[in-house]
Amino acid sequence: MNQQDSQFSSNQLFLSVILMVAGAHLCNDLIQSMLTATYPLLEEKYRLSFAQVGCISLVYQLTASILQPAIGYYTDKHPKPYLLPLGMVSTTFGLCMLGFASQFYLLLLAAAFLGVGSSTFHPEASRVARNASAGRFGLAQSAFQVGGNLGSSLGPLLVSLVVLRYNRQSNILWFIAIGVIAILLLCRISAWSTRHLAANKHKAAANCTLPYDKSKTVLALFILAVLIFSKFFYMASMSNYYSFYLIEKFALTKQSAVLFLFLFLACVAIGTFVGGPVGDRIGRKYVIWFSILGAAPFTLALPFANLWGTALLSCLIGLIISSAFSAIVVYAQELIPGRVGMIAGLFFGFMFGMSGIAAAVLGYVADKTSLQLIFKFCSFLPLLGILTILLPDVEQYKN
Repeated sequence: MNQQDSQFSSNQLFLSVILMVAGAHLCNDLIQSMLTATYPLLEEKYRLSFAQVGCISLVYQLTASILQPAIGYYTDKHPKPYLLPLGMVSTTFGLCMLGFASQFYLLLLAAAFLGVGSSTFHPEASRVARNASAGRFGLAQSAFQVGGNLGSSLGPLLVSLVVLRYNRQSNILWFIAIGVIAILLLCRISAWSTRHLAANKHKAAANCTLPYDKSKTVLALFILAVLIFSKFFYMASMSNYYSFYLIEKFALTKQSAVLFLFLFLACVAIGTFVGGPVGDRIGRKYVIWFSILGAAPFTLALPFANLWGTALLSCLIGLIISSAFSAIVVYAQELIPGRVGMIAGLFFGFMFGMSGIAAAVLGYVADKTSLQLIFKFCSFLPLLGILTILLPDVEQYKN
């Protein structure tokens, strides 16, 4: 096979596997997002306080976060492709429980099964995306991540049309079909991953030398953690309470408010896709810098806008602030080479954990004060993006 044919084959592999992984991520996150999208219905039906709503998110996010780094660390040394369909089985079972749950503790249990499915899926799926990337790590991570963001944005839309429109919690069960499709798709992906691992078993191990000394690496990871805190604490206010905020401030119906949430999440999906390939070209540090600090003017303006101004600002915020995560994950993987699964698990886990803690804290504060106050408070968080200036240039070291 000549070089041109080899390149064509590599591109075909990249497209087919990445599209499958992105499709599976879409199905996974679509199901996961149904939890938060049904909050207006659950809050009304079971007379939940905002603190209880936050507790449901906390259970989901903590189960999604605690296991991920451990699974990633273990599978870096002992890859387990079959964890992908098993994780989706847990997610689908959690969806079934959400459709049948009639008491608060059952809602918490459903959230826990959804979280376990998420924690099992993300580290191994991220590794598959990187293995199939043919060196285009940022593009592969963005394609993988945008599948999840598309799913997260479609979830509220479908819930609005199928569940909230008829005010029936049991209509959630229609979406079990998506879980079954995802399980079948992940069985194929697992089979490819098994073949890939067997074919590359005797290849030389990746270079695991740290580009910087331990203290500088730890400082960089700490800064990335602070940036994720600022990003996902703000995102938690939007994904969990944006619908309630619109209902309270502008007297929207539940169905209309969830459609505005869909619009925001759709912009998040678009921004996520842009961040990875742009980072490949101009450097991930610059993408991280723009994504978090660049959203600050719009987050600061949002609490004072009218309805359509709020819609426009939320779209701009979604486009800008979402572009950072793919760049952060790949940046961290280059900062600590040879630990793809562990880093993916650590950052996805921290993302879920921070989102869960934020949801619980913000729900408690909203009960004591008001939703409008927490949106004003959270609007200052993207200003922490200024810390990006302290990150080292990993691309410069590689060159």
